[in-house]
Amino acid sequence: MTEVLRRGRGSLAFSFLVQGAAFALLVTRIPAIQDQYDISDGLLPVFLAAVPILAGVGSVCTEKLVKRVRPSRVLRWSQPVVLLALLGVGAGSSLWQAALALGAFGLAVGALDASMNMLGVSLQRAYGRSIMLGFHAAYSLGGIVGASLAWAGAHWELSLFVSYLPVVVLLLPTAFVGSRWYVDGESGAGEGAQGASGGPVVFKLLLPLCLVMTFAYIGDSTVSNWSAKYLQDVLGSSEQLSTVPYNVYMVMTLVGRALGDLGVRRFGAVVVVRFGAVVAALGFAVVAVAPGPWVGMLGFTLLGLGLCVIVPQTFAAAGRLFPNASDSAIARLNVFNYVGFLIGSPLVGALGDAWNYRGAMLVPMVLVLVTLVYARSFAPAADRYGDGHERPRTADVGRGSNGL
Repeated sequence: MTEVLRRGRGSLAFSFLVQGAAFALLVTRIPAIQDQYDISDGLLPVFLAAVPILAGVGSVCTEKLVKRVRPSRVLRWSQPVVLLALLGVGAGSSLWQAALALGAFGLAVGALDASMNMLGVSLQRAYGRSIMLGFHAAYSLGGIVGASLAWAGAHWELSLFVSYLPVVVLLLPTAFVGSRWYVDGESGAGEGAQGASGGPVVFKLLLPLCLVMTFAYIGDSTVSNWSAKYLQDVLGSSEQLSTVPYNVYMVMTLVGRALGDLGVRRFGAVVVVRFGAVVAALGFAVVAVAPGPWVGMLGFTLLGLGLCVIVPQTFAAAGRLFPNASDSAIARLNVFNYVGFLIGSPLVGALGDAWNYRGAMLVPMVLVLVTLVYARSFAPAADRYGDGHERPRTADVGRGSNGL
């Protein structure tokens, strides 16, 4: 494997880590953001929904943009915008400033997520073996670091600006310098790009993967938004203990993704996705029937281990399905990341209020199990890289993006 690819892989992994940290620093300090800007409880959901909606817009725009510029350029410039927007969230005081900063954050995150995964899929094609889970493991590690820094800021009662400033000052120039080693693939997103069916990328072909992505993020948003409340209100834990499940969940996503590429290489993507779906469904079932907080904790542990493998493999499957138009496929698929995020939390909350929260946990369980129906969508064809066909391939990737 060439040195160009090794440097590209390392720099991209660092970009995933930076994004994980930035996103965690935002979402774990939502109560502080609400207090700083005096956002009412009624208005807060509007602000929170605007971020993923704008991220979806950013992802759609990225599909058009990469027809003219390389994905590495999009990533190089969108990541600083995300970090500066995060700092802007911490610096403002008026409602319009919060709206502006969060809007910029959402649009840039959509471009960043799409372009990161475009580069990840093209690098995986170059390596000829599964490496996507490793990139998402870096994202999970960044999320753990960001959440820990957010906890420290809250513990020491630091302002948002003081909490965010050192992180942005350190990560922004480091990520920007590292972006010089991004590697672009030659799989384009241009007009007339041919998909697996011999025609252009169409939604019908991508639909199974879009559904899987949506279901996975419904499960993920359920954990991130409801784990603490569920443990405390339903299972009777202390307030302190109720903060633990999400941390456990994030640690297990890191462990599962760090080991997941080995599983894909050994058993294939279909087996790994099926295993992840079953383990995640088991986790929701354990949470739903848990008699107390410690059993509930076990359920959230299983959820982290199961859900963590699905999203990276969904991006990888889109790249295999449309090898000559992977950038377009990934940009469109990435939108359903935000669809799942938007649906998950309100869905569980509405069901919990109308019925009960134990029953509400069964809904994402069933949705995750539906992934088993679409598992064959993750199987590679004989003429594509992947399970059982892994081999070194450097001809289609290796175009560095040195220079600004």
